[in-house]
Amino acid sequence: MSDHIQRLKNEHKDFNVSDIDSSFESDPIKAFQQWFNDACNSNEDEPNALCLSTVDVLTHQPSSRIVYLKDLRNNELVFYTNYSSKKGLEIEKNGNASMLFFWPGLQRQIRIQGILNKISSKESDTYFSSRPRSSQIGAWASKQSDRLESKEELEIRVKDLEKRFPGVVPRPDFWGGYALDPHFIEFWQGRPSRLHDRICFEKENDEWVSYRINP
Repeated sequence: MSDHIQRLKNEHKDFNVSDIDSSFESDPIKAFQQWFNDACNSNEDEPNALCLSTVDVLTHQPSSRIVYLKDLRNNELVFYTNYSSKKGLEIEKNGNASMLFFWPGLQRQIRIQGILNKISSKESDTYFSSRPRSSQIGAWASKQSDRLESKEELEIRVKDLEKRFPGVVPRPDFWGGYALDPHFIEFWQGRPSRLHDRICFEKENDEWVSYRINP
């Protein structure tokens, strides 16, 4: 065991920022918006970063990676990626997914479970056109999740694409957005002695039902 792991193993940092009182928002989407705003206003690093977990339908092996929340519309959470990537192929066969937001400065996290579906081509086109040119070229160049023989291979591909698209870069049909339609949301607030506040919202007959769970 490294010295750092040993140190962290023996380090018992307590939580002491706040708790969730009885007036906590009864609508989890509004509550999410409030906590997200708090994270942005508190200068959390990349407050829209989230851990997205998907599952391989054949092996049942979960995979997790960081993506970025880009929109919240119609009570759905939107991010963008390569449809041919590992996550894209897993989502195609199994839309069940989980998102986890963690804001350490506020000692908060939000866990969200739901179903992922592709958003419209028009929405994906609009967002893609707003991206920096270099990111647009990168979306074309990356055969995301495929094996790469060398960095030079990717760099050559980028140069070729810059010549191919001297002006406007169109959105590739293998790239676009997904929206998560949530059916479970848990709000976690760190508290002293690991007696954390955990409030869950679960959809029952299209209505949100809330309850607390043990820390």
